[in-house]
Amino acid sequence: MRASEFFIGTTKEMPNDAEIISHQLMMRAGFIRRLGSGLYTWMPVGLRVVRKIEAIVREEMAAAGALELLMPAVQPAELWQESGRWDKYGPELLRISDRHDRDFCVGPTHEEVITDIVRREIRSYKQLPVNFYQIQTKFRDEIRPRFGAMRAREFIMKDAYSFDIDEAGLQKSFDRMHAAYVRIFDRIGLDYRAVDADSGSIGGATSTEFHVLADSGEDAVVYSTGSDYAANMEKAAAIPTGERAAATRSMTRVETPGVHTIDDLTNAVGQAATQCLKTLLVKGASEQAPVIALCVRGDHELNDIKAENLPEVAEPLSFADATAIRSVAACDAGSIGPVGLSIPLFVDASAALMADFVCGANENNVHLGGVNWGRDLPEPEVRDLRNVVEGDPDPTGSGTLKIVRGIEVGHIFQLGTTYSEALNANVTDEGGRPQTLLMGCYGIGVTRVAAAAIEQNHDDKGIIWPEAIAPFEVVISPIHAAKSDLVREAAENLYLEMKHAGIDVLLDDRPLRPGQMFADMELIGIPHRFVVSDKLLAADQFEYKGRRDADATLIPRGDALEQLLKLRAS
Repeated sequence: MRASEFFIGTTKEMPNDAEIISHQLMMRAGFIRRLGSGLYTWMPVGLRVVRKIEAIVREEMAAAGALELLMPAVQPAELWQESGRWDKYGPELLRISDRHDRDFCVGPTHEEVITDIVRREIRSYKQLPVNFYQIQTKFRDEIRPRFGAMRAREFIMKDAYSFDIDEAGLQKSFDRMHAAYVRIFDRIGLDYRAVDADSGSIGGATSTEFHVLADSGEDAVVYSTGSDYAANMEKAAAIPTGERAAATRSMTRVETPGVHTIDDLTNAVGQAATQCLKTLLVKGASEQAPVIALCVRGDHELNDIKAENLPEVAEPLSFADATAIRSVAACDAGSIGPVGLSIPLFVDASAALMADFVCGANENNVHLGGVNWGRDLPEPEVRDLRNVVEGDPDPTGSGTLKIVRGIEVGHIFQLGTTYSEALNANVTDEGGRPQTLLMGCYGIGVTRVAAAAIEQNHDDKGIIWPEAIAPFEVVISPIHAAKSDLVREAAENLYLEMKHAGIDVLLDDRPLRPGQMFADMELIGIPHRFVVSDKLLAADQFEYKGRRDADATLIPRGDALEQLLKLRAS
């Protein structure tokens, strides 16, 4: 590609609404342009990155036995009503009506559509297993689109769906996709982790997220120092340490006027947050228990997903309002405690090990000190309710937990019969009996991968693309070519040599000063640069500089291609 025949829209100006580095650099390098809130045009140089990610995804999907198709972006409401998600999915689902007032949505995902296809097309177990995938534009009506391509409303996604007749088959399909995802992210060149995750609104049981590690990541990723254990914060198991100490104090009332928070309480009673108990009231899932109490240690935070996954707790998780609190605890929120509560009570495992602790007295401006389980109130019903903290033990017993930030770029699920049962997707088994299909779901945010790669690979000059997805592998920068036939000819010959060798090369033949030419290519993030000039040619040399290199090096003119091939292979 010749730069004079391409569009390069770099700019020095920092976009006002760009909050993270990938958004800033994608705008400045001319990769994307904003059309509206959460809506972006992928410009030619940015689209080259997207297409390279898609190519890797397609190759690995094919290697894993998946078959590509393309489903409609607009989906009839009837399918979503049949699955039960039309109301459940919430306001992120963009609902539209056609001229006949029939309801549709713009697809954020395609479980319903693919299940409808399979229930019409797959009749016998002999046609299984099957895995269909697509790479397609999705739309989710984010309440606050932000971070450019990282959390846009419209984005490109690879979604795949497997169908099997039994659990063993589903596990095989899931494992095959897991291995394919590892190959995809390895080939792209990302530092990532695969972590256990909650299935969220998609449904199903087993799920694994793939996170690119970056300080700007929205998600907390938990991993072990001594094993392969890794999970996102929603799923990470919090394992208590030690045993409960014996009671040494009697339960006493403590006047605590103006105390509403744990910090207030620790200051008022002179005890650490580790010795204070938080009691939170949430809405229950049944009419018989409309309010549920959850207890965590004062220095710990309730994990909303773990709490919501309790069958006794209403979904989505909602905290009890002031009226409901007073009806069961006769106090305001800051004074709730477990002693004397006559509602279902679930206690985090770490909180269950507390002794001589401080808690609310269910009376405004009063707390209780020296409280002990089994003496002052019943032994607790224990659940894992809290977020893990750095230094917690690894659930496998092989190390401790560390917490880093991650950007979710892929998610694979074992959905089971969540959709096939709702949409009546069955096949006949070997004995001629109808069997409900078991389903897996596997997604990669293609455009998000591009943004995440920048978050992980950049410096003060611009983007540093992993070579596999760079818009161009190599740029040839001829200096003052308009004034030198020798420079033009040498640059052209090098360009043709690399092009014929299958290198994705850009000849920067724009009439620019060297400083501006170099700055543009560093901003865009091209991995390899060769400079051609009269001075270099006089010494029969080219100048080479890798995007990550601090300094340029001189190489013999005839060795340029060989040197590049060696660098690509290393």
